[in-house]
Amino acid sequence: MPIGKVRYDNLRSAVSRVLGFRDRREAERWVAFRSHYGLEAFYCQPGKEGAHEKGGVEGEVGRFRRNHLVPVPEVGSLSELNSMIDLWDEQDEERRIGSRPHTVGQSFALERSLLRPLPDEPFETGRVFNPRVDRYGQITVRQAHYSVPVRLIGRPVRVLLHASELVIYEGLKEVARHERLTRRGQSRLELDHYLEALVRKPGALPGATALEQARAVGKFTPVHDAWWSAVRRAHGDATGTRELITVLLLHRTMTHDHVVAGIAAALQAGALTADTVAVEDRKAAQGDTAPALTRATTLPAAPPQVTSLTQRRLTALPVDTRPPPSVAAYDALLKHHHPATQGELP
Repeated sequence: MPIGKVRYDNLRSAVSRVLGFRDRREAERWVAFRSHYGLEAFYCQPGKEGAHEKGGVEGEVGRFRRNHLVPVPEVGSLSELNSMIDLWDEQDEERRIGSRPHTVGQSFALERSLLRPLPDEPFETGRVFNPRVDRYGQITVRQAHYSVPVRLIGRPVRVLLHASELVIYEGLKEVARHERLTRRGQSRLELDHYLEALVRKPGALPGATALEQARAVGKFTPVHDAWWSAVRRAHGDATGTRELITVLLLHRTMTHDHVVAGIAAALQAGALTADTVAVEDRKAAQGDTAPALTRATTLPAAPPQVTSLTQRRLTALPVDTRPPPSVAAYDALLKHHHPATQGELP
């Protein structure tokens, strides 16, 4: 941590109100943050009057933006953008400013010994909310909707809202984690959170928003769709959908790639049961399947060999050396003839 005063612009997350030349009313969370790290803040003058006090920082922000963010990069999520920025920061350590003898990384290494060590415990920057789960299995935070497991319907939960993600806790246990939404009215629904409810109402799955979002992010693949269509044709819509939900529950204990590989193997062999998919998932996890199936997103050309649960269990049993059963001993009873008594039919 830096020693002495640190210059700050009048960012809204730190300064709730500018009172005078250098006087500021600071935000409560900002006071807690800089107190935790022992920072002494020096606030620049707002507007053009304070432009000279932060010119170097403003210039570096502009340089970084022009070199890395123009044109605006296309990313699928905030986490992907943050990863790209981290990579650019690492590459920037090799940059040399003007004619200076050291690179940025070398200069920082020389200054590192002059910094104060960080506290042993990190500061929790997330903002805490305590919403109640509604009847749809969702919570609302900053006018955006996020799903939680349906077993929590009607119960309060604790939420930590960070800059790029949202973490939901039941007591001390984490029950859900979502990428933070940036627009009001948006929803982020996880299909896995609704599986227990969909078992009772399988007809709600085809039109579910959670299913559409799972398809959009690649969690519900074309292999899932193909197996679902085949099992519905074989067993009917309700039974087939319940079989699919049983397969989706395997994602809680198996990796996504192994489950998809198991579905593809079972589909190609015509084994339209969740038990068979479970066996093939374990085979994929143990490395028994072909490498092409380990990351399957499309169906393989040739049907693989599928092992049923019964056959798999029998192969693990010891060899039975007992003689086969026989009823020959009962033939001796046929030699004894009992004449019918009076009044009985012969």
